[in-house]
Amino acid sequence: MTIHTGEAFASVATPVSSRLEAYLANTVFDRPTLVIDTDIVARNYLELKSGLGEAVIHYAVKANPARDVIARLIALGSHFDAASRGEIELCLSLGARSDTISFGNTIKRASDIAFAFKAGIRLFAADAEPELEKIAAHAPGSQVYIRLIVETSFADWPLTRKFGCDRDMALTLLDRARALGLDPVGFSFHVGSQTRESGMWAGTLDEMATIWHAAQEAGHALSLLNIGGGFPAYYGEEIESASDYATGVMRQVHARFGSVARIMAEPGRGMVAEAGVIACEVLLVSRKSARDSHRWVYLDIGKFSGLAETMDEAIRYQFETVRDGDPVGPCILAGPTCDSADVLYEKRPMALPMTLVAGDRVLIRNTGAYTSSYASICFNGFPPLDVVAI
Repeated sequence: MTIHTGEAFASVATPVSSRLEAYLANTVFDRPTLVIDTDIVARNYLELKSGLGEAVIHYAVKANPARDVIARLIALGSHFDAASRGEIELCLSLGARSDTISFGNTIKRASDIAFAFKAGIRLFAADAEPELEKIAAHAPGSQVYIRLIVETSFADWPLTRKFGCDRDMALTLLDRARALGLDPVGFSFHVGSQTRESGMWAGTLDEMATIWHAAQEAGHALSLLNIGGGFPAYYGEEIESASDYATGVMRQVHARFGSVARIMAEPGRGMVAEAGVIACEVLLVSRKSARDSHRWVYLDIGKFSGLAETMDEAIRYQFETVRDGDPVGPCILAGPTCDSADVLYEKRPMALPMTLVAGDRVLIRNTGAYTSSYASICFNGFPPLDVVAI
């Protein structure tokens, strides 16, 4: 099996699932389809759990909300990080207990807070005073944790602008939460999606620990530290095993924060990315002029039907074709829609077989995270990404 990563090839870094390969080999797909192997999800959960030790996993539902994935994780004892009423309803409908769900979005509709509270959820995130006021009004007495802004990130996809607040505001919000009758139990942060090495957490943890200890010195008896996500998946560059990575992160957390009553982690990508493969099809191979050194390869899937994370080319997916082994050349990949933004890899073209033609099947590896959950409903009339769980 040859995996195309761009300028060169690489071998898959994780064990290949024989049942996933068998399903792909023996199934005809009439539209782009994500196939998820729930056995791989379970394996990743258990490996992360072994490395995280006492930290409780709250799976980030947004990474892949497939019902079979959620049900498998419930059976394993996972907790959940929900970003919306819809995700809360999904988890509850499959048997998750309300006390295993945190409402981790810092931007919530007041009626959704009220719904979550009525459903039994008592743990909410906030990073602004108006959000605390909404929680106090519609989920009185609940526990809240304050999300901190992360300014030092080495992630492939930093999350430094939209979420979180700085040190001074965080301390003010702890006081405000208490005044509103809430229970301010701690802090959360996110090192950034796809932080490829556990050592890359060091700078972020240094900053977060400084704020944690400042809050303690100010008289806040913090009991909850939510270290968020950032646990990586394999996209062509070698990464540590899930258990070794998690162990490395926790070693650094213990060194900086000391004894913490309750630690949460919110892996998403690291749990499901490697469990999924998208089967798609080449629609057209062309050149714009006889002078072009590269080809354009148009697939029946693009940014609007599941590959949104190719934006800025931060995530480099792995491609496998039916013509692997033939001579290769540079390609710009694009989706099928009539939107000029639907171009996947142009800054760093992919090296794909020169013999590719319309109708050829392409497998896109390690696409279990943030594909089906990003896919549009029916932009340009193209069907949404289908999902099959095995």
